[in-house]
Amino acid sequence: MAIQAPHYPIIYVRGYAATMSEIEETVATPYMGFNLGSTKIRQDYENDIVRFIFESPLIRLMKDEGYVDAYRGGDFIPEGEPVPSRSIWIFRYYEPVSKDLGEGERLLIPEFATQLRRFILRIRKQVCGEDPVELEKFKVYLVAHSMGGLVCRCYLQNICRTLRDPQLGLPGESHVDKVFTYATPHNGIDMKGVNVPDLGSLDRMHVSNFNRGNMRDYLKIEDEDTSVSSLDGAFPPARFFSFVGTNYRDYSAFFGLSKKGTGPMSDGLVMMKNAAVEGSPRAFAHRSHSGHYGIVNSEEGYQNLRRFLFGQVRVDAWLEADEIRLPKAVQREKDKGKQVRARYNIDVAAKTRNAGYFLSERRVSQESSIRKKYEKMVGDKQPVYLFSGFLRGSSAKAAGVKDKALAFAIQLAVEVPLFEVDKRFWFDEHFEGETLLNETVTFKVLRSAGRPRVKYGLASKVGVGRAPTAGGEVVDAHDTFRIEIPLGFKEGARNPPQPGFRGRLILTARPWNAD
Repeated sequence: MAIQAPHYPIIYVRGYAATMSEIEETVATPYMGFNLGSTKIRQDYENDIVRFIFESPLIRLMKDEGYVDAYRGGDFIPEGEPVPSRSIWIFRYYEPVSKDLGEGERLLIPEFATQLRRFILRIRKQVCGEDPVELEKFKVYLVAHSMGGLVCRCYLQNICRTLRDPQLGLPGESHVDKVFTYATPHNGIDMKGVNVPDLGSLDRMHVSNFNRGNMRDYLKIEDEDTSVSSLDGAFPPARFFSFVGTNYRDYSAFFGLSKKGTGPMSDGLVMMKNAAVEGSPRAFAHRSHSGHYGIVNSEEGYQNLRRFLFGQVRVDAWLEADEIRLPKAVQREKDKGKQVRARYNIDVAAKTRNAGYFLSERRVSQESSIRKKYEKMVGDKQPVYLFSGFLRGSSAKAAGVKDKALAFAIQLAVEVPLFEVDKRFWFDEHFEGETLLNETVTFKVLRSAGRPRVKYGLASKVGVGRAPTAGGEVVDAHDTFRIEIPLGFKEGARNPPQPGFRGRLILTARPWNAD
């Protein structure tokens, strides 16, 4: 079958297995966990429990996008036999480590990454044969969980740039079109704020894979000023999606010890701040690192994956504060020259039309909201990055939707924090937990004359789901559409609220998979 972009072969790369028993359990399963779905618990109008069954990312790709797995007759389809480009492969990199199927000796991440190179070249040969046109078009998608994302990065940042074996091809040719990672510790793993140590020869379970010093070595990041989470020029960050978990409470691995070491603002193992590649698009889900409430076996993860791989429009969202008014009592203290300190909590959730899931979600109630200092928001005037998302056309719409617009909504709230005046908590004339801003913005994205066109509506003015107002403009040669939507009290208001917020939701939309 000829390659038809954007439907390239997909390679799943599983995460870390700590003990040899876990490695044996891993290699004993055909799909290494990517076939596991979940059953969500919901409540209906009568408060009765209903099920919501997510079959698994692997099965849904077969149902929705026509993919097939690469197994036949008890193994991979034999080398030399053709395989469709819409095929799903499991990179079984733990088999050589298994005592049952391999040598029983642990390997280093660069060795796993070299195996990945050989695996990709095998798939290329089976998909393309000797056809020079197909060989030139060949790409793969890498989809990885946890440490699997570090194996993929080592492949891109180390192996592909330092190739010495002529059988593995030329340096620089990765044959990778996009990478999607679930809960990968791109900046290492911290416990109680301390990076996991490098125990050297005593580290029998290779926990030091997540030590930033070791990561810098196997990712070949030589400049000490370059972040460990950087792709370091080896791969475009725009084509690398970081999906971040925010639910630490439901993570039960390691006897529940890891979630005690990470706590809020984590998925139970990886801190949110460590779970994204520098400069990559990213989104967030209230899911734990793995398990029954895990991020991989989630509808949210699948929908972001599907849209990132096959979508038509990329959307990025920021919030910029133009003015934040303090409570009157706090302002009086500030006017006296006293130091006022506060962190504002920003809730943000993005949802597509007729969907029972969020493409991205961060909330105070889930201990995952964005937190920004007062002086940074009102002084630096730097927009606060909210999330990135990808939209699909008619094939991804719910039944019954007639218009051609790609529609989604953003729920946004800014919470009043607890103030400090001269480093002492301030309670006078203040209600903790109230919101300065609470708004839902509905968007509809259409294409007119080959370019995106955006309409929007504020729920506080026209109700949820309506988008009557057109605005914005194309700002570059790549057809990037930018729109700024005023939020909060009006500029120049005669009696603005105290406390109060005035700012803008900034949205960009650009074509995706247009090549």
